[in-house]
Amino acid sequence: MVILELNKVEIDYCTNCKGIWLDAGELELLYHSSTSTVIDKLFKKSENNSELKIRCPICRKKMEKVEFKQTGIILDKCKNNHGYWFDKDELRSILESEVDSNSEIIELLKNIFSQ
Repeated sequence: MVILELNKVEIDYCTNCKGIWLDAGELELLYHSSTSTVIDKLFKKSENNSELKIRCPICRKKMEKVEFKQTGIILDKCKNNHGYWFDKDELRSILESEVDSNSEIIELLKNIFSQ
């Protein structure tokens, strides 16, 4: 994992799988929101999901699968609220659906993570 800074948010980036870990509060910063309540409303628990449950890099507990309501993208959320794991391109896809696709943050993500 390497740590990158994007608009004062530390992004933990896996160079092997191209996944992204955001610690608690960092997704809120990308959304310019000061509360996790706003972020929590964007997701719903994913029921009957057969994807392998991965472990939180902080507490090592298995994370729960949550679905981003607008796009149906399934991602991993720490049950102890340590953060979110995004597989390759999931964070960019979610942010593109929520903000102007030409915004500065989307352009930065494209430049940093496109391959």
